Amino acid sequence: MNGPGNLTARHAHEPAYLIINADDFAYFKCVSRGILECVNQGTVTATGVFANSPFLDAHASWLAAHPDVDVGVHLNLTDRLPLTRRFSDALSGWNGRFPGKFSIAKAILLRQISVNLVRDEWRAQIENCLARNLQLRFLNSHEHIHMLPPLYSVTLALAREYGIEHVRFSTPEWPRVWSFSALLRDGIMSVLAQTNHFHMPCAAPIFLGMGESGRLSQRYLSELLPKLRPGQIYELMCHPGTADIEEVKDESLLAYHDWELERQTLSDPALKTALATNNIKLIGYRHLQTTKEGLRARNEEVGT
Repeated sequence: MNGPGNLTARHAHEPAYLIINADDFAYFKCVSRGILECVNQGTVTATGVFANSPFLDAHASWLAAHPDVDVGVHLNLTDRLPLTRRFSDALSGWNGRFPGKFSIAKAILLRQISVNLVRDEWRAQIENCLARNLQLRFLNSHEHIHMLPPLYSVTLALAREYGIEHVRFSTPEWPRVWSFSALLRDGIMSVLAQTNHFHMPCAAPIFLGMGESGRLSQRYLSELLPKLRPGQIYELMCHPGTADIEEVKDESLLAYHDWELERQTLSDPALKTALATNNIKLIGYRHLQTTKEGLRARNEEVGT
């Protein structure tokens, strides 16, 4: 069994490979527009779709004009309404709406909400994307809820069922600015990653961006990019968008996300310069292949 990333020895001249994956497509109009702006700039190479979004029809049609961006499902249990009636009925204590991540995690761990209900809801979310003619290449989840051990196995099973090759393996990135919430988040993610590591069927890209989630900056990237190693495959999580306080009313979301900062960071020409300087090649999930030795870029990306 392989751990995250490709552990095969590489030649020093080979680039590091980076997928820049924007979460939350179709979450809000302003978020989708910001993501597509970064796609047009050639920096965002993948995006996860919010499958229970009321905007899904329109936003999925926007993606049709961008065939070069890889699309996945951003599986959701923590925001808005479920797609399945049975799951909605199980949320009667929350008026049929998904609760926050700690409430839903507690309900699942205490078996107040069954794993079978989650499986059916996530299957409906995947089907909702397929019905919009989206070609799905990966799965991840809103607020990393798929990393809860009972749900990680469900996610892997659904990936096999639908022939989706890649599942995000979220890992902590201990913050430089210490706070109780950041320590709690990374402590929990560390335990989840260690637990799920034993059930990984194959390698996954090395995960980046947890420590700057919601506030990806040029300063962070200037420190991160020189550390990427030749031949390794990485996924950088990001959340670009445009600012629209008329559309987004939730104060907690506005406090957490600086969508405008992330969009500007990923649209800045300095990013492409930094990628070239550090011999980093942007790729998508379509460029990956799983071998006995681990995960690697396909031959045409390696240049052999």
